[in-house]
Amino acid sequence: MRSLPIAAVVSMGLASAAHAAPQVQAAWSRPAAQGTTGAGFMTLANPGPKPDALVAVASPLAGQVMIHQSAMAGGVASMKMVAQVPLPPGGHVTFAPGGYHVMFVGLTRALKLGDTLPATLTFASGARVKASFVVGLTPPVAPVPKP
Repeated sequence: MRSLPIAAVVSMGLASAAHAAPQVQAAWSRPAAQGTTGAGFMTLANPGPKPDALVAVASPLAGQVMIHQSAMAGGVASMKMVAQVPLPPGGHVTFAPGGYHVMFVGLTRALKLGDTLPATLTFASGARVKASFVVGLTPPVAPVPKP
């Protein structure tokens, strides 16, 4: 029986790890004026067998990007910055108005209907995933993520 060279085995392991990278689905943002703040929404899916977490977002069109969570308690709405958003294995997390969202602060250009806002999402696992937030008034229709 012939065995595979070590480099081939390592390469195959890296390829299968790449398939487990978190996925960004239905990313969108509302229109916003240049110099102001835009909000980004999406669904993150984790097809991998291990938990992960979104820890950072960057965009060349924003001076700063923050991850926030909105909540309602006792009839009072609040918003706080969060350091990470846990992503369970085989699960998904939805970013939507009234919940988790991404704040694109100091936009370098206006976001008009039909534009796209590029971003790179960084996860605790080290995965970096590129996304394009489509500018619209409502979320794009997307398939329901598989658990």
